[in-house]
Amino acid sequence: MKTLPRYITSRLLQALNVSPVVFLNGARQSGKSTLVQNLREQIGHKNSPAAYVSFDRPTQMAAASSSPESFLSSYKDTLIIDEVQLVPELFRALKVVVDDLRLQDKSNANGRYLLTGSANILALPKLSDPLVGRMTVLTLYPFCTAEASQGQGNGLDRLVNLDFENMSDRGLGITDAMKLATFPEIADKESSERNIWFDGYLTTILQRDVRLIAELEKISVLPNLLRILATRAGNLLNDSDIARDLGLNPVTSKFYRNILKMMFLNFDIEPWFRNIGKRLVKSPKGYLIDTLMLCYMLDLDIEDIERNKPDLFGHILENYIATELTKQLTFSETRAKLLHFRTGDGKEVDFVLERPDGSLFAIEIKKSESVNIHDFKGIQVLAELAAKDFIGGVVLYSGKDAVPFGKNLWAVPFHVLWQ
Repeated sequence: MKTLPRYITSRLLQALNVSPVVFLNGARQSGKSTLVQNLREQIGHKNSPAAYVSFDRPTQMAAASSSPESFLSSYKDTLIIDEVQLVPELFRALKVVVDDLRLQDKSNANGRYLLTGSANILALPKLSDPLVGRMTVLTLYPFCTAEASQGQGNGLDRLVNLDFENMSDRGLGITDAMKLATFPEIADKESSERNIWFDGYLTTILQRDVRLIAELEKISVLPNLLRILATRAGNLLNDSDIARDLGLNPVTSKFYRNILKMMFLNFDIEPWFRNIGKRLVKSPKGYLIDTLMLCYMLDLDIEDIERNKPDLFGHILENYIATELTKQLTFSETRAKLLHFRTGDGKEVDFVLERPDGSLFAIEIKKSESVNIHDFKGIQVLAELAAKDFIGGVVLYSGKDAVPFGKNLWAVPFHVLWQ
């Protein structure tokens, strides 16, 4: 697929204006290197492009490892460093160099270092702590559907603002949308080619990349763990059950699951709850970062699932919506945490957006082409508990029209997401 604009670009440029170090992390092959290389001219100073080094090149990596501060100081202008997780010593050196830059010329200290990494090494406090207050962290995920289909990218904002005028499905059905929302390299490939690509991709990560961030005694269990997580996508996470299926103890199982999260293969959505008397479920739900990867892990064809396995398709669909919301939160004007809601007696809302001011927006998923008021049950329970903090809710469904179901309650077609 040709290089397409990435919607996170404007936020990345803003971050470079206000922070000495910007770290763009995300899954391998999500397009980080392409994005930062395309920005070299734009973020360089003195009419020259930003310098670029990649630690995939052994000589560059050796130089940075042997003397991190000297390596950084040798570049007098903006420096892009690709695959920075390969030289973790660099993070402490960055603190020293940035502090020196601020002392010498604070007005020109911002935007000096743009880092990319395929592992979320900031989950390791000893690496992230030195750069508190000096670094902005952004995440680039694989394409969302709007990016791959060159939409406007304002779907999430339209959703939370209940702005459903002049929407179009843009010629995409839900399975078409899912097939586009993936890694740039395979967004226009057929199923057989995608499977070959995922074979190599997961082998590289699970057998090579993981070793760079952790010594795992039983690294061979990682493919099986990822498969188990795929079978439970959209369900509450229970590390004891997962450990039993793996033949590990729960502490080790959770540690290994977190390693996969650090490699951006899976992610959790935490529960929404407050101490308001009603018993609420406080376990996270688990998802895979890519819905086509989920189908690959389960050896399923996405179109066959929709036609012949509707119950299973519901889980695949929920994973897709979870990834779309996660991706769009990285670049949309809507600033919020993505959560889920469930009561002890089974009332639930698939997704809840909680803004910094505590206001809540509810999103329920229904794969059918029709909606009735009973589909809003979980949303109404959440609305009662949240009281004045509840600002609205939608049921996303397979129909064509946006239909009001009460004050700030709407049934909305899935295609709102790829406007």
